[in-house]
Amino acid sequence: MNKIKYNILTIGVAASAMMMTACSESFLDVESKTESNTDNFYKTEGDAWRALLGCYDGWRQISSAPGVGFYIASTVMSDETFGATGNGDGRGYQLIDQFDQSQSPSDQQVYSQDWKVYYAGIYRCNELITRDESIVWNETNSNHGLYMGEARAIRALLYFDMVRLWGNIPLFLEPVNENREQADPAEVYAAIVEDLKYAAENIPANANRSSSDAGRITKYAAESMLARVYLYYTGYYGKELGWTDEEGVTTGTLTKAEALAAVEDVITNGGYDLVDDFKNLWPAASLVPIADNVGWDTEKSTYAGDDNCEIILAQKFTPTQDYNGNNDSNRWLVMMGMRSINHTPYGKGWGACTVTPAFLEKFDNADPRKKASIIDIVGEGIDKEETFEASFKDWREYTGYTVKKYCPLVYGNGLPGTDPEGTAGFQECNPQQWVLMRYADVLLMAAELGSPNANAYLTKVRSRAGLGAVPATQENIMNERALELAFEGIRYWDLMRQANGGEVTAVADALAATAAKVWSGAVESNVAYDKSKIIATKGLSQIPYDQIVLSNGVLKQNAGW
Repeated sequence: MNKIKYNILTIGVAASAMMMTACSESFLDVESKTESNTDNFYKTEGDAWRALLGCYDGWRQISSAPGVGFYIASTVMSDETFGATGNGDGRGYQLIDQFDQSQSPSDQQVYSQDWKVYYAGIYRCNELITRDESIVWNETNSNHGLYMGEARAIRALLYFDMVRLWGNIPLFLEPVNENREQADPAEVYAAIVEDLKYAAENIPANANRSSSDAGRITKYAAESMLARVYLYYTGYYGKELGWTDEEGVTTGTLTKAEALAAVEDVITNGGYDLVDDFKNLWPAASLVPIADNVGWDTEKSTYAGDDNCEIILAQKFTPTQDYNGNNDSNRWLVMMGMRSINHTPYGKGWGACTVTPAFLEKFDNADPRKKASIIDIVGEGIDKEETFEASFKDWREYTGYTVKKYCPLVYGNGLPGTDPEGTAGFQECNPQQWVLMRYADVLLMAAELGSPNANAYLTKVRSRAGLGAVPATQENIMNERALELAFEGIRYWDLMRQANGGEVTAVADALAATAAKVWSGAVESNVAYDKSKIIATKGLSQIPYDQIVLSNGVLKQNAGW
């Protein structure tokens, strides 16, 4: 008998708990403090709802529990940023950035916590999905398709992150604790597509569209992710996405036409649109602090809000966190803050992800997305702060530029902008959401997939940035994606899907082109990349060594590591 405990937020891979912590102003709120187990649970639609909350919380844990964090890693690995952090810190971020074990020889399990948290979240989803037939669903107005669609979409999102990051992973579609060999990636993608198709077909079009349901997965989020999965798989693996049974008979596919139809449905029927001013998508680019006080100037601030018309899917957080397992905030946002220096509205952090000079040059100075996306430390006068010198001397791979889209906030009086009172800690209480899918991305994917409206879709995105029309060629679309979606955890995977069968020479070339002189500990130094190491890994990350040991060698390390 497995016990199901609420208000506990740490879970092992073998645990079967559907756990949840109460969160203010969130659909994840739950009042129950009772103890349930698998003998008396999964009986009613109400049980299914509580279990679904656990699935969402398991998904949120990938960004709020200890670990590197997929979205941070995606930014570090790209040509957008260097690993950076503090000059005296370990070199784990350099290992990730350069695909080079020699950067930190003893750090052979940098993703250990991430691996555990992902499989814990998948376990929760598997528990609910496999209990489908034991649940007595309401006879009228049943939420069966909605809840099961959401659970399967969450499982798909978790697996999509994992299979991109590590490539070769065990596949579990049932709640078992088993020492299992890594699956063929095609099997994992088949499961992802089947889950997303189920979600797109079973989540009602009008479900989860109210403000009280913000953060829940919609039909349109599932359709958008189908297109992203198609583009990545066919690009990286260089073949169409289909799967067969044991006799070799094709049992499922995701075709280019299906992927295009999915995003065209989002465009035609989803009711989404672009926010008028790009900067209003990002808190640090559009919130104006009240001078010498707590709060934001409502007359001058232009932030469009977390649930604006452009957001199709976002991972939600609250300004509550501690170090006792209560993980509800965006734990790793602080990594991208400027190294130990406040400059309102930008809050201090640990200095990861300094923008590479090569990527900076991709922006035209007249493109408003440059200023909205990137903090110019000298240009914005941050180098005049009294504490800047100490920050500079403590910063590794300083380039003068860092990420604005995702950085902690600080009020005009210097207190952390994590809650209305500014009293919560700057490290652990950041509520800014990770935006996983925007309407602009959908327009660009539809253009890339060959929509008859491709030119119009590309022009719509460029027009918001004040740029003129260009033909919707593959090159123009990819260049636009680099600028529009910079620092959103997408660029690296856009590079990877140019691999065409795992040959990541183009990825290695892009990373090597960012090599530059930087400042580390106030001393001029160099960042350089060994392309052979990147090519050897095929762009895949290190599987945690401790997991290989625990598996008694059943798990095999990726090539190049």
